[in-house]
Amino acid sequence: MWKNEEGNQTAIKEFILLGYGDQPELQPLLLSLFLMIYILTLAGNFLIILLVVADQHLQTPMYYFLSNLSFLEICYSSVTLLKMLSNLITGERTISVSGCIAQLFFFGFFAAIETYLLAAMSYDRYLAICKPLHYASIMHGKLCVKLMAGPCISSLLGNGIVAYLMAQISFCGPNVIDHYFCDLIPMEKLSCSDTSLINLFAFLLCALYTITPFLLTLISYVCIIATILKIPSAIGRKKAFLTCSSHLIVVCIFYSTIIIVYMLPATPTLRDLNKVFSLFYTILTPLINPLIYSLRNKDVHKALRTVCSRWLFFVRSHLNLSRIRLNSSLSSVLKSQSEVLRHSC
Repeated sequence: MWKNEEGNQTAIKEFILLGYGDQPELQPLLLSLFLMIYILTLAGNFLIILLVVADQHLQTPMYYFLSNLSFLEICYSSVTLLKMLSNLITGERTISVSGCIAQLFFFGFFAAIETYLLAAMSYDRYLAICKPLHYASIMHGKLCVKLMAGPCISSLLGNGIVAYLMAQISFCGPNVIDHYFCDLIPMEKLSCSDTSLINLFAFLLCALYTITPFLLTLISYVCIIATILKIPSAIGRKKAFLTCSSHLIVVCIFYSTIIIVYMLPATPTLRDLNKVFSLFYTILTPLINPLIYSLRNKDVHKALRTVCSRWLFFVRSHLNLSRIRLNSSLSSVLKSQSEVLRHSC
């Protein structure tokens, strides 16, 4: 611990995010890489939101959840990537204690909502495949809103309590966080206060926001797979599986990386490996999700073609209108000039 001249503990006011080590020669490469990832993440997820809003054929529960997932991915990645980009640009890796707690809160807030959103999307697929005749009556607009509002309110309260408890403890040094963002476990290691209450509450939140939605998702997919296997035709089984394969891939990537990061022992050997896997669910998952959901999705492809054709029609109409106005202006000028010449003659 840091001490002052009298031997008392000195409270620290800022942390140093160690990130991926002190290697200045890699800073330009990392800056270019993470900036490109962030731009592509924004572009891909904003495109999904635009397509769902612009195309009435995509205004269904499935794409309602998908557009909300894209919005969450934008917020989720911005919490960590913006600070990383700022540190790489300025060369400073410091963050205030209050800023670190704020980053911890927003990261946990969006992550908790995403776990339940993935569970809601799996429930939507369960109804579509296992109970297609009851789908429209069960998965109505009000239920979709409730499935989004419930996790938002719950996550706000839960992560708000964690942030409040973290703000009450003291950090006495060292002030180096061996991570690229402010996560709960690395921050707790720097505290000189009793964190048993925070650990207990964090365990409860883990059960509520990770284990529970994972089990709900797992149960949904067990029922889905059981129903698909009962379909007599191979074409029917393939078609049914393709409707949920994209979501299943996203769920597997998201939860597998979380298990690797938080369940493996925090040994010096695995520390760097954990940081690498943290990139998957914090940075790479928001990047690849739009690709996974749209790669084989005919509805998304059709909506994209429709939006592009509308945009091209708008551009052409605007250009034609501008050309007509220009020609009209030129005609007026030429006419006025000819009249001037006629009068002068």
